[in-house]
Amino acid sequence: MKDAQKPGHVSLTVLIDRLREGCYVIPDFQREFEWTPWDIRELIRSIFLDYYIGNVLLWKGTDRSFNDLACEPLYGFQGSGDPTHIVLDGQQRLTAMYYAFLAPDVPAPSRKNRFLYFIRVDQFLKENYDQSFEYDWKRSAGNLLQNRTDQFENHMFPLAVVGDGSWALVRWVDDYKKHWLDKEAQAENKGDEAESLLANQHVENAQAFGEHLEGITVKYQIAFIELDQDIQIDKVCGIFTQINRRGRPLDVFDLINALLKPKEIQLKHLWRAAKPKLDFVETNRMNRYILQVMSILRQTYCSPKYLYYLVPGVEKNVRSADGSLRKEILVCSPEEFQEWWDIAVDALKRAIDLLRHPQEFGAISSRYLPYASILPAFAAIQSAARQQPMNRQFDALRKLRYWYWVSVFTNRYSGSVESTSARDFLELKNWFEDETAKPVLISDFNSRFLSIDFRRETRRGTSIYNGIFNLLVLHGARDWMTGNVPQHDDLDDHHIVPKKWRKEHTHDTSIDTILNRTPLTADTNRKAIRDRLPNEYIPELVKEHGEVTVRKTLESHYISRTGFDILLRDPFTSADYESFLEERQRTLQNAISERLDLPPQLRELDAQVE
Repeated sequence: MKDAQKPGHVSLTVLIDRLREGCYVIPDFQREFEWTPWDIRELIRSIFLDYYIGNVLLWKGTDRSFNDLACEPLYGFQGSGDPTHIVLDGQQRLTAMYYAFLAPDVPAPSRKNRFLYFIRVDQFLKENYDQSFEYDWKRSAGNLLQNRTDQFENHMFPLAVVGDGSWALVRWVDDYKKHWLDKEAQAENKGDEAESLLANQHVENAQAFGEHLEGITVKYQIAFIELDQDIQIDKVCGIFTQINRRGRPLDVFDLINALLKPKEIQLKHLWRAAKPKLDFVETNRMNRYILQVMSILRQTYCSPKYLYYLVPGVEKNVRSADGSLRKEILVCSPEEFQEWWDIAVDALKRAIDLLRHPQEFGAISSRYLPYASILPAFAAIQSAARQQPMNRQFDALRKLRYWYWVSVFTNRYSGSVESTSARDFLELKNWFEDETAKPVLISDFNSRFLSIDFRRETRRGTSIYNGIFNLLVLHGARDWMTGNVPQHDDLDDHHIVPKKWRKEHTHDTSIDTILNRTPLTADTNRKAIRDRLPNEYIPELVKEHGEVTVRKTLESHYISRTGFDILLRDPFTSADYESFLEERQRTLQNAISERLDLPPQLRELDAQVE
């Protein structure tokens, strides 16, 4: 192994030539290129300030290794390419250099636009490095890339010139210098000494910048380690996983991807095919969630160390009922892995469809989903419910809904959730089959339900905040002007008592509490409510639509008849605001109580509170 690792270094110029030629390719088990435009800028800054940017690990490739690892060009690479090395460590840096120096006409990752990179020569030579490195995506940046005169006038050096080769670099510096020599001569002819001195300074800057460019492009060295092409692929994957245990760790998906590669499973390709089915939820963890669902269904547990046992052929120690240990293989073959992957993807798709349904769970928009982290448990539990005999499926799905809402209103999935997911899956499966095996979390919720204070929920996106918003959707909350149920893309949570009123009154409860928010269209908020109190805009709605209709519409927002009357009080005081919040809290508690079908004694207590 010692002779199979060869350290070396390469100049920036040579490296860029190799990037242009497509010498470096990315194995399928690497994560995608994900650096932001400012990450790329900071790398360029480090290079031009002669800072060390770390080693690159390369594996000298063969036709077989390129094919076995399903290698792809660097992000944005244009052309057929002539690959020579597989990048095991350093993909983000090499791709960032390709994107900045070669300036491919493709959008930056997760952006709609192409980004171009420049150095402000005047600021760079003043050592104002925070203002020296710029990037832009506007159309004007593309024009600037083509217009040398504008570049020289604004002292903007395009990094794409470096990618055009050493002769282009020399020519740019010479033209920049000549531009300001001509300006200097013109100023002298006009007798403008100040302008002449300024132009002369730019001439000197051009000379100094050209020398710096030559030093960086020729003398700046990027270190690398080259692995011999004869190393076995499983050894290479092992090296890759060990490297990524240091520094910024790989996502568990990437690590599993690397371990699956010798099994000829293209996990990244599987994920790309599955992603469009699950893209309703805005999270970068969905690929990991698929593996977690697979793991829950196969072995109950889903923490990272258990995901390793999804690799085909890997043995797991299992303790038998008598205390003895035995070996078990969860997934025997690549075909079985594919089968369980498809099952997990389908389970997540069904879970998402159910959660976003306006008559089932009401998370009609991703931003109003109480948790993304609950998805693996929800998908696995729903799958288990569907596996029950037909005569028990109705009851199992009822229990699933009960567990879900309890989890939402107790913030159960707001922290580390792997162990919680495993415990809930196991307890719900037992409850499906045995009515007496009710999980402790259900009993606990029944005993402390009325103590939950919704006033504290002021931040959009929290579990309880979004859960209440979902209840409003499920209740068929209608728009106050049109009487229609708003579409999810025209829906927002607006203040019932406006924020402006808060500035003129002192009270302890935030104006942003979910108890003072409700889903309305932007038009209703802008045209009917604006910054006015309910005692101003509700009478207008009554005049337009009639009191019965308006009361019924507001009741669809859990604003009871008592709450309606409180909002009409004039003057409307801080005490009235508190009374309204108390009334809406009670109304929402009733709604949750009905949805969960709480035990009679709690419903009776609720009635007494009412």
